[in-house]
Amino acid sequence: MIGSFDAKIPPGPLAQKWRSHRDHSRLVSPNNRRKLEIIVVGSGLAGGSAAATLGELGYRVKCFCFQDSPRRAHSIAAQGGINAAKNYQNDGDSVYRLFYDTIKGGDFRSREANVYRLAEIANNIIDQCVAQGVPFAREYSGYLANRSFGGAQVSRTFYARGQTGQQLLLGCYQALCRQIAAGTVRMFPQTEMLDLVIVDRQAKGIITRSLRSGNIERHAADAVVLASGGYGNVYYLSTNARGSNVTATYRAYKRGALFANPSFTQIHPTCIPVSGEHQSKLTLMSESLRNDGRVWVPKRKEDREKAPGEIHDADRDYYLERKYPSYGNLAPRDISSRAAKEVCDEGRGVGPGGRGVYLDFADAIKRLGEETIRERYGNLFEVYEKITGEDAYKVPMRIYPAVHYTMGGLWVDYDLMSNVPGLFVIGEANFSDHGANRLGASALMQGLADGYFVLPNTLPNYLASQMGKRPSPDSPEFLQAEKDVRAKIDRLLKINGTRSLDSFHRELGLLLWEKCGMSRHEKGLREALQKIPELRQEFWRDVRVLGMNEDFNQSLERAGRVADFLEFAELMCKDALERDESAGAHFREEHQTSDGEALRDDERHAAVFAWEFGGDGQPPKLHREPLRFETVHLTQRSYK
Repeated sequence: MIGSFDAKIPPGPLAQKWRSHRDHSRLVSPNNRRKLEIIVVGSGLAGGSAAATLGELGYRVKCFCFQDSPRRAHSIAAQGGINAAKNYQNDGDSVYRLFYDTIKGGDFRSREANVYRLAEIANNIIDQCVAQGVPFAREYSGYLANRSFGGAQVSRTFYARGQTGQQLLLGCYQALCRQIAAGTVRMFPQTEMLDLVIVDRQAKGIITRSLRSGNIERHAADAVVLASGGYGNVYYLSTNARGSNVTATYRAYKRGALFANPSFTQIHPTCIPVSGEHQSKLTLMSESLRNDGRVWVPKRKEDREKAPGEIHDADRDYYLERKYPSYGNLAPRDISSRAAKEVCDEGRGVGPGGRGVYLDFADAIKRLGEETIRERYGNLFEVYEKITGEDAYKVPMRIYPAVHYTMGGLWVDYDLMSNVPGLFVIGEANFSDHGANRLGASALMQGLADGYFVLPNTLPNYLASQMGKRPSPDSPEFLQAEKDVRAKIDRLLKINGTRSLDSFHRELGLLLWEKCGMSRHEKGLREALQKIPELRQEFWRDVRVLGMNEDFNQSLERAGRVADFLEFAELMCKDALERDESAGAHFREEHQTSDGEALRDDERHAAVFAWEFGGDGQPPKLHREPLRFETVHLTQRSYK
């Protein structure tokens, strides 16, 4: 294994852990920063904020994204908001409470120190974004407005209607553009990373392919930052942007980086249900809607075909309010998703195929007025009507859980560096902050914390020792990596089979959804581990990839991503099988409480599962990082 498997968490009280590491940027003088070059892969919230901040500090930055512009470089298009413990509502919120809610929401499967740092930085993120002009919603008094999100009993979520992620991305984009104009950042849009280059056991560059021309290039740097998002599209249907993939992180894994907790995937309870086999993507309806919407299904199976207005209130089961009275409709995502699946499995689901539940705003409209609901969620209602043809002001929305976010990612230490020296991983691409389940409005918080605040303060720890050590892109390691990339592309183009890429991806996604989705069990996981290699062999024997390499070729770019998904899916299922417990979104049916909640095994599995690539055709090696809790006491998570 390259590097050290050491969490490198500084000792001492939690409150001092971040403060004691704030002066790292002084390790590299302003004059020397201009001599150092950093590669950032991804220009969404995490990557864009990192590139902009590093450029502002004087480093030379190369920023890559496969989208046509950083404005489109996102993985999950978060809508509802971003958390911070400002306590503007005077409802008892605090940094510690945000820290505890996040640890508990992740079912005690994340590092205390990382999560406390995240909670502490969150307030600074809001100040940063307001200074950039992000149009957060405000109250009549002029104060920033807040709303509640799942897993919290305080209002700490800052928002811009139902498009918070887009507005934060625009704030980040303008900061990035400023550095592009200043010459500190060079932007490479429509360029995909296809391999990581290791020189003397350190990450020193990447191999890329231009999606416009097909040109393959070598890029050397003093450090590499991966901010390439999550891998939810391994399921084929998800709320992720259509192009989101696992390629950058998975190919770094194959070069020696550890992949942590790959089976921790989040199912979002508030999405528009699948309408047919023609679909290639699902649409998120923000969790913020559950502030005012009430989730219900008919109490009787025979009522599921009736129009919702024909079902009297006494005949409705507001199942989240019934099962979780303390949190009601704002129970955490993993719990809310399983509850929806449970009532649908009972035959009480609504809509085509019985795979849907109602999200009803009638009471909120009666209490607050339609105009207030329009102000809060107007764009979300418009999206829903465009997709379904139904007016949610007059009839309840139909929603059902869908893949949304991935808590797993490349393993990183406290400084966000992987076990490969020089390879830093931020945002959704790493595993660090959310444990086994991410709370709503925390993805934006983590991505911007990593990019604006953490990485610029920890990266100099590594860079201080790298002056004058950047290799030439013509060195043997770069030439060999390019040769490997070209060989894989040639192999894909020469197959000339009969099956389409989508048919393989769809089959894999359905297999994972059934065997390693909202719930898992040993038999199903073993079946998946038998079928995935068979499907992968058929892919390399019978897939049809159209076109040529040295050209604009969307078929080829998708082929590489699907090939990586077919390998990565096996790692996900191995991780899910090895983690013989239920924790957060990882729900093993063999391990549940008497009332159907996740049952952890803290004695054997209070750890990060980090997997090391064992070589082609060889099983991966599991490393465990024990999770130690010095402040929070491990308890059975309850939201009742």
